Amino acid sequence: MVNAACLLILLGCASQNEMTSLDTRLSELELRNAEAREKNEKLKSQLQERNADEQSLRLQLASLRQQVAGVNEQVRSLTGRIEELEHQTNRQVQKESESVNIRQDQLEQLAESARSNDERIHRLEQYLNFESSSPAAASGSTAVKPVPTTQIKKELSEDELYRQAKLAFDRGDSEKARKLFQDIIDRHPKSEQADNAQFWIGETYYREKWYEKAILEYQKVIENYPKGNKVPASLLKQGFAFLNLGDKTNSRIILQELIKKYPQSNEAKIAQDKLKELS
Repeated sequence: MVNAACLLILLGCASQNEMTSLDTRLSELELRNAEAREKNEKLKSQLQERNADEQSLRLQLASLRQQVAGVNEQVRSLTGRIEELEHQTNRQVQKESESVNIRQDQLEQLAESARSNDERIHRLEQYLNFESSSPAAASGSTAVKPVPTTQIKKELSEDELYRQAKLAFDRGDSEKARKLFQDIIDRHPKSEQADNAQFWIGETYYREKWYEKAILEYQKVIENYPKGNKVPASLLKQGFAFLNLGDKTNSRIILQELIKKYPQSNEAKIAQDKLKELS
């Protein structure tokens, strides 16, 4: 009996020790498990932060790509515009160069025409026995024959001068018409027909398509006879002359001035119709 009791006691002690050892090991395992869970949570947290950073970086990258695409599109648009402007500039330079060449040709033609007119006038002076301006005549080496009395023409009246000048104009003899109209202005500067004569001088150049000269002659009507009845017509023909020269800007300005100053005139109605064509 005693031995059995001792055995039970020994067994009890052994079981108690084993339980204690098991509890210790369990505590260690729980501690390790808790540490493992804590590390796992930290890793998960770090992984989530990294994923969030990566997502943010992807969004930023997408935004940057979109901005770059927008910038590229603007660059392409600006490049196209620059090419278009260069093309327009080259065309404008070419047109201006062609215009300069045309004007140069016109000036040469005008110079040739002026020389021809000088020669024609000189021949007329010789034919009519007018005093020559050549050095030989000035020195008296060429005697001027007296003009017979029957060849001396009576000075024409203002009305007759105007009638002959208008008749020459209607026949297409611009040179003769200009001379006779100028005679009216020179002899009768205060005449009621002086502004008309000046206007018709401008018309002779306009008919010859010498538009620059026509503009200057019309301007004399506007400046010298501001109250005359030919001012509206002069403004209208100035506008048309600029238009024929390809200068639409000055043409519009003058036609608008005509409409503003003389709104009830027939010329203003014509100017309004022409401005509609230009718009």
